[in-house]
Amino acid sequence: MSNVFYRSKKTYPVAVRAEGVYLWDDQGHRFLDGSSGALVANIGHGRSEVAQAMAAQASKLAFAHGSQFSSDVLEGYAARLATFLKLPEYRLWAVSGGSEANESAIKLARQYHVERGQAGRFKIITRVPSYHGASLGALAASGMGARRELYVPLMREGAWPKMPKPNPSLPGPDDAERLRAVLQEAGPDTVAAFICEPVVGASDAALAPNPGYHARIADICREYGILFIADEVMAGMGRCGSPLAVQLHDDVTPDIITLGKGLAAGYAPLAGLMASGDVYNTVMQGSGAFKHGFTYAGHPVSAAAGLSVLDIVERENLTGAARERGQQLLNGLQELQARHPHILEMRGQGLLLGVILGDPATGQACENPGLAERIAGRARELGLITYPGTGAVDGVRGDHLLLGPPLSITGAEVEEMLELLDRALQTT
Repeated sequence: MSNVFYRSKKTYPVAVRAEGVYLWDDQGHRFLDGSSGALVANIGHGRSEVAQAMAAQASKLAFAHGSQFSSDVLEGYAARLATFLKLPEYRLWAVSGGSEANESAIKLARQYHVERGQAGRFKIITRVPSYHGASLGALAASGMGARRELYVPLMREGAWPKMPKPNPSLPGPDDAERLRAVLQEAGPDTVAAFICEPVVGASDAALAPNPGYHARIADICREYGILFIADEVMAGMGRCGSPLAVQLHDDVTPDIITLGKGLAAGYAPLAGLMASGDVYNTVMQGSGAFKHGFTYAGHPVSAAAGLSVLDIVERENLTGAARERGQQLLNGLQELQARHPHILEMRGQGLLLGVILGDPATGQACENPGLAERIAGRARELGLITYPGTGAVDGVRGDHLLLGPPLSITGAEVEEMLELLDRALQTT
């Protein structure tokens, strides 16, 4: 008997060690981590220099509460991160996970408007589908029916107007114009912010709008006096082949950017938001304090992990590697599609890729979900970890696999990943 509260009733192998793109369980089985866990392990597993940096920091200063102290390591990390992201005037609010980062962004957007004397602004426009986290505010912002349904009675639904997801058949600016209609229906003077994933992650695998979308979104937000929040928790930190996915095709800088996953790449709990100088100064020159906080926000050991991970990302040019290896993986998926007709589409940026699955007879999503889970289960048996999902079409239908191996994956390991996926598809 275990005393662990598992996430579901399925049987979980016990991971005992990991190195590079591989993990091993206690039975000696090896798994190629084709999804970096949940697109977290950006630099690969088993990097001793990160562990050493964390140990050194823990021996010097393991904890200092953010309401009482800053720390040298947090100050240094914030400066390095701002430089990497090319956001020199932005301020880092460091937390422990992506849900906390998005929760913080939502509350900051609300306080920003209150500080400006516009207390009637409280609504956050989001998209369907989308996923911004498991905490209640982040979940309310999400447009992912299966994860929200149980908790809807705890949410003030009118505070979260929903916009349709990007439509790849529309030019980016025209697609973004649909925000204007949602604003008008919600009441523009009641809206605090619009939040979106520049490249959608778990809820609609690797869906991205056409060029011009984010630039027009930013224009509309400025026109109506609302904040533009980019959720880069999954897509940022080089995974899509750019420090920020929102800037892949458009010269745009959102007011608030949330980050996570790849910040410390799984070595420590670390996420955060980057707030513009205007947002930060509005709060500090108004009430003088962000009315929000977490015990482990800005944790020194996590910041040390983040610094060490950033050293590796920059030294090994993993942002460029994501572009190169991502194109190799995408090319291989296109070859698999020719042999497996239930692959309807492949898409994505860098090493954030989606395989859209469905009924080859109709070219549409399967009426009954489960295909992605079956393929992922077979892949796991063969030694490949993927990230399956359902519900992108209507909350129920729409099977997909999200693929996102570590950015440090080699060309040979990409080929091994494709071979394993090919075998899984053959037997499903």
